[in-house]
Amino acid sequence: MADGDPALGPRERRDQIRQLVASEGFVRMEQLAEAHGVSLMTIHRDLDVLQSEGWLRKVRGGATAQPSALYHGDVRHRVQAMSEAKRLLAEEAVTLVEPGASVMIDESTTGLAVAGLLPARGPVTVISNFLAVVNLLAGEATIDLIALGGAYYPAYDAFLGMRTTEAIRSLHADVLFMSTTAVTNGHCYHQSQETVAVKRALMESASKRVLLIDHTKFSKRGLHQLAPLTAFDLVIVDSDAPESDLAPLRAAGVPLRIVSN
Repeated sequence: MADGDPALGPRERRDQIRQLVASEGFVRMEQLAEAHGVSLMTIHRDLDVLQSEGWLRKVRGGATAQPSALYHGDVRHRVQAMSEAKRLLAEEAVTLVEPGASVMIDESTTGLAVAGLLPARGPVTVISNFLAVVNLLAGEATIDLIALGGAYYPAYDAFLGMRTTEAIRSLHADVLFMSTTAVTNGHCYHQSQETVAVKRALMESASKRVLLIDHTKFSKRGLHQLAPLTAFDLVIVDSDAPESDLAPLRAAGVPLRIVSN
């Protein structure tokens, strides 16, 4: 690991730390303290800040970029995780899109999988706060693209905050495709209050709400409650979800659709 510059300010040092954790997967606190010429307490504070921003997960002895029950993981890890299940969910979701429809997509990587299939369903208007979706669809002849602005959160590669929610509320779409960090007791949960605020605005601005969840969402946890699954018009789940997780949802009246290969 290359030595850091002790003269760096906190922002520059933290930027180097998060890049290193993302590239190596795990870095020990002692390594970081030595490389940057600062105390372990300073590194503790740096990791606390980076974890609160969603860049990494602070663990015993260091920090990791790998997702866990409480940490969503950075965008690169999220795209790679459960890619086959996301493909199946996306292929089912796009069957709901008719030419001429307007579609909202949140900042989930499952939504990104849906976005990749939309040009073939066009002409379609796509509205999203997820920069990865915007970059993917920019220039597509069959897509009328509306990018939602606001404060940019690099850890999510998305625009979040008050300006984003205001932009959403000025629009209306036929259908919203979104995912969630975790499903607990029949409710969606997320790690970020900013994420919850934006997703609520998206839900309020769509005629049809579709939630896409792979089976791992049932084993994860989140801090902030978004909505019950009964608030969605359709919940699409992959077939690896155990019946013990699905049965309570059915009993509560959640409109489920199970997809498999």
